[in-house]
Amino acid sequence: MNSNYDARIERARFLKSSYPFAAEILTFYERICAVQAQIGESLQATLRGQAASPNEKLRDRLSVDLLLPLATQHLPEIVRASPAPLKEFISEYLQGSTEHRAASLQQYVDSAGCDEFVSNREELLARILVDPYAELLASQMTVVSTGVGGNLCPRCDARPFVGVLRIAGDGAKRFLKCSFCAGEWEFRRIYCAYCGEAREQSLPVFVAEQFPHIRVETCDTCRHCIRTVDLTKDGNAVPAPDDLAAIPLGLWAEEHEYQRIHGNLLAT
Repeated sequence: MNSNYDARIERARFLKSSYPFAAEILTFYERICAVQAQIGESLQATLRGQAASPNEKLRDRLSVDLLLPLATQHLPEIVRASPAPLKEFISEYLQGSTEHRAASLQQYVDSAGCDEFVSNREELLARILVDPYAELLASQMTVVSTGVGGNLCPRCDARPFVGVLRIAGDGAKRFLKCSFCAGEWEFRRIYCAYCGEAREQSLPVFVAEQFPHIRVETCDTCRHCIRTVDLTKDGNAVPAPDDLAAIPLGLWAEEHEYQRIHGNLLAT
C-alpha cells in the first residue's frame, strides 16, 4: 500500500520542477498522499484476515464506521498544506456532527464515480478518506479477465478518470483507471470510453508539446474526453500525479467544449 503512495509522492516532486505552474497543487497532493497512506495502513491492520465473499460487491464492503475516527485523526494533517478556504472548511467539517460526516461519507460511497460527479470541498474530503479504503479492497479482489472490458470498472462500476497506455509486445494496450478504487482494466484502443463511439473520424486525439506523453482522447459524438498517460513515451510517468499536473489540457478541453468523463482528485 505504501509503495503506491510513495511512487505518487516521488513523481509529484519531480513534476514540480518540470511544471512550476502546478507546484502548489502538487505540493498539496503530496500531503494528501501521505495522509492517504496512513489511512490505508490503519485500515489494512483492521481488515487483515477478513476475506470477501466471491459475490460481494466492493461498495458493500466499505464500512463508513471504520472511517469516522480516521477523519478526526488524519484530516487535520492536511490543513497546513491547504488553501485558506479549505482550511476553514476542514475545521467546520470536523466541528460538525458525526452524523453529518457519516452521511457525507456514505453518499460518496454510494455515488462516487457516477455521472452525478460534483467537485466541491465536501466531496474532496470524502474522497481523501474513502479512496485508500476502496483501493485496498480492490487490491484484495480477484476479477476474472474476459479480455477487453466495458467502460465501467469491473470492481465497483465507477467511471474512469484517466487512461493508461502500457507497452505490450510491439505495440501498446489501453487501460482505464477507476475514479473510485484506482483499479485498472483493459479497454479498446479506438473506442469512446463514455458512449462507445467506434468511428475513428469521430474520435480525434490531441497532444500538446508541453505534455508529449499525455493524450486528450475526445469524442465528437458525446463531447466527452479522457486524458491518457502514454507510458510508451515516458515510462517513469505515474498516472494520477501526471494527470494532475496537466492543468493546461483541462483548460484546452473546456475551451473546446469537451467534458471529462470524470474529474481527478483536485479537479485540474
